[in-house]
Amino acid sequence: MSSEWKTKELSDTFLENVRGAIPLAETQFEVMHKMISLWFPEVGLAMDLGCGDAVVGRALLSKFPSAELVCVDFSESMLDSAREHFSKTDAVHFVEADYSSSDWTGTLNDFGGFDVIVSGFSIHHQTDEKKQEVYSEIYGLLNPGGVFLNLEHVSSSTKEVEAAFDDYFIDSLYEFNRKANPEIERQTVVEKYYNRTDKQENILAPLEEQCDWLRRIGFQDVDCFFKIFELTLFGGRKPGRKDL
Repeated sequence: MSSEWKTKELSDTFLENVRGAIPLAETQFEVMHKMISLWFPEVGLAMDLGCGDAVVGRALLSKFPSAELVCVDFSESMLDSAREHFSKTDAVHFVEADYSSSDWTGTLNDFGGFDVIVSGFSIHHQTDEKKQEVYSEIYGLLNPGGVFLNLEHVSSSTKEVEAAFDDYFIDSLYEFNRKANPEIERQTVVEKYYNRTDKQENILAPLEEQCDWLRRIGFQDVDCFFKIFELTLFGGRKPGRKDL
């Protein structure tokens, strides 16, 4: 993963100007909660991989407050943002690790297996080959029956659909930014959107291909559980736990 993401400037830009503008975020979390509740309702240990400010992990704990959470990110500034949200609990752990490296899972040896692993808008920065390696490593970290859910940015089927998504997302960014600055013009948002440093870091892959990768690795019940344009929630579960 690019070292650009280790800078506080880029981290703050994403957290303050992009993450909060993602449309239908609450619906995404509701679907995530539903799948976990059905497949692993008594979550003991969970991971938020590429956690950023741990917005996905926080959403998970809001539904499963007795769970223990491990937040993993390679950016110290992102982990600092996450720590600010968990200052009053000892049930959340923070691990600085780069999952694009081959030995990142070794940093988690003290925790044992995970019941649930979630990730939010992070893995798409990896090459397709590395994405598949990370999915395999996630599979290895899960307990039998463990659930993996990836809230992710995927590629559009055509350039025309991609343009439609861009326009849709710019609308959302515009409304989000107007709350802080009612005088902001849409064209200003357009220019910032297309010139963002983090946008250049995107390596998007088709949803269908990624689901096939998960199936080949061994995940079962793989599907897309939410999708609006390029924003998706997909994943599956590791075999071996008796269905409830």
